Amino acid sequence: MAALEEEFTLSSVHLGTGPDGLLGVEQSDKTDQFLVTDSSRTVILYKVSDQKPLGSWSVKQGQVITCPAVCNFQTGEYIVVHDNKLSAEVYRIHSVQGTEPLVLFKEGAVRGLEVLLAEPQQKIETVISDEEVIKWTKLFMVYRHPVLIYITEKHGAYFAYVQTFHSCVLSKYTLLLGQEEKSVIQSFTASVTRKVISLMSLSSDGCIYETLIPVHPSDPEKSQKVLRSLLLKDIVSGSARNGAALTVLDRDHLAVLGPPLPAAKDCLSIWNTKFQTLQTSKELPQGTSGQVWYYGENLFILHGKFLVVIPYKCEVSSLAGALGKLKHSQDPGTHAMSHFVNWEASQGSGVGSQNSEQSKRIKDSEKHIEVELRKFLATKRTPEFHTTIGDVVIGFVARCKAEPSFYPRNSLMQLIQTHGLSYSLCPGLMEVALEKTDVQMLQLCLQQFPDIPESATCACLKLFLSIGDDSLKEADVSMDSVSDYSDAVHDEKMEQQPKILQNGFNPEENNCNNCDQALSEKHQDTREETTSCPVTPKRAALFRNAVLHAAYSEAFLLPHLKDVPAQHITLFLQYLYFLYLKCNENATMTLPGIHPPTLNQIMDWICLLLDANFTVVVMIPEAKRLLLNLYKFVKSQICICSELNKIEVSFRELQKLNQEKNNRELYSIEVLELF
Repeated sequence: MAALEEEFTLSSVHLGTGPDGLLGVEQSDKTDQFLVTDSSRTVILYKVSDQKPLGSWSVKQGQVITCPAVCNFQTGEYIVVHDNKLSAEVYRIHSVQGTEPLVLFKEGAVRGLEVLLAEPQQKIETVISDEEVIKWTKLFMVYRHPVLIYITEKHGAYFAYVQTFHSCVLSKYTLLLGQEEKSVIQSFTASVTRKVISLMSLSSDGCIYETLIPVHPSDPEKSQKVLRSLLLKDIVSGSARNGAALTVLDRDHLAVLGPPLPAAKDCLSIWNTKFQTLQTSKELPQGTSGQVWYYGENLFILHGKFLVVIPYKCEVSSLAGALGKLKHSQDPGTHAMSHFVNWEASQGSGVGSQNSEQSKRIKDSEKHIEVELRKFLATKRTPEFHTTIGDVVIGFVARCKAEPSFYPRNSLMQLIQTHGLSYSLCPGLMEVALEKTDVQMLQLCLQQFPDIPESATCACLKLFLSIGDDSLKEADVSMDSVSDYSDAVHDEKMEQQPKILQNGFNPEENNCNNCDQALSEKHQDTREETTSCPVTPKRAALFRNAVLHAAYSEAFLLPHLKDVPAQHITLFLQYLYFLYLKCNENATMTLPGIHPPTLNQIMDWICLLLDANFTVVVMIPEAKRLLLNLYKFVKSQICICSELNKIEVSFRELQKLNQEKNNRELYSIEVLELF
């Protein structure tokens, strides 16, 4: 989900904006300070938290600032260009942390600021063709190296240029429109991973399109073509599409400025690109300039004649959160962790490259790996800790697949127990554990990872059902939530109280007068199913501690459950029925043990298994008695609900009588017969 907070005016000073709004809002080298450049002669430095200007600068009379002022993060100085001039006409100066400012000229050439200052009159070459005009540009840092992208337009055709400074390669791409597209692109935004630039564009047809451009092309000398694909349809209405703009907030969210369908007023909205949904919106009645900037968790917009700041919040989106069932509880004593980690960030940051060197260094032997890993885990944890251990696990998994004899099990278990991993960070780990039949590691993954796909959950279930008892004896499985399954004590209590009802259900009797009597005659004594667990304690621990607590979405899990053999489905159903009866033995309707599965979880899995396999299970002789028991139990519960409804009606009548009594002065005794 996403939320827009209340806006506040950055300054009451009227900005000298032109017909096209502001030239730009750029970060300063100090936190919470921003440079605002108007379209005439002034640059103002604002501190957002104080909502006031700290200083301003103006060029001389007759001069005009022609691109946004920026901060040189290496020196702390501010840079501004007036009248387009350095040694050629300038389109934009880019400045980000980690590199020197870069100057993009209108003819497509790029120079570092230090090179220009050392030789101010140097000749600047022409890169783009005649009548080709730069429309948009952005600078990224990829693996600590700058990568610049700029978009040009010529006679309705659009081109993307990608300049990598580490390899000094300039690549050109033609942006192909769809066969039915006749739109003009209004606004661009982009995000980058280690290998791909995701270029998004808002077109005059009101739709947002995405183009994937490689950072490092296979053939940089050749002009290549890339196709735009529809990302979001009919986002902005036709009433003011000329004033529309967009900017990417994170990998799943876009901020769009413009009137949404069918509104007529300008509006700021946040869209989720993963689920194609509108998250939140805010009306801007005074109109905008069609420009939006964002830094940190603040959006900057020219609302009316004043620059305003709109704080926002975006939660990391997940399929489990949108459609499935997330884990909401946490074992006491465990460390909190981020449920969904941006594992792409780990591959696109400096952490990944540093960790690759570390992985190579520690992979001499499994024993040496354990020693080095203990040293690493003993060090102070940094904000990049999750991504670092994710890269370590990816390195281990890659070697496990390349060398079947290599399996650093102890090290992998240590890393999982840091509570910093997720399935997304190391998707191959569970695959390797399944190949090795490592039920202990799979149990731990199911407990720790919140974003496991339904296919992986079902694969674990198949293994837990099919593995032999001899193999399970050797496995070190966590038994935390599995109580003693000895029947001696329970049998003794049952002998003393053979007629006890279990929350209204006695498996030995038919409690409903309307139930089929023939069913009762055919039904044998079910005390054995009630008191005896159909699986061994270790197998039960794998079900209770792992599978039943796993997050899932029914729509995605059901197809995978259809592939489970019918005999295994029957065994799992018998175990779930056993758990259900155990729940009904006490008034709290809960199971003993640490963090046991809930009654709802047990019933949900029973329904899932029957929905997916009923046609097959009903044909198995071994399952006949189980299905009859389930049928009988459901009918008895229906009868109980019916009786409870009658009691509820009786209580309502009693309440009415009590209200009437309050209005009487005479004493009376009344008898209410409950039926």
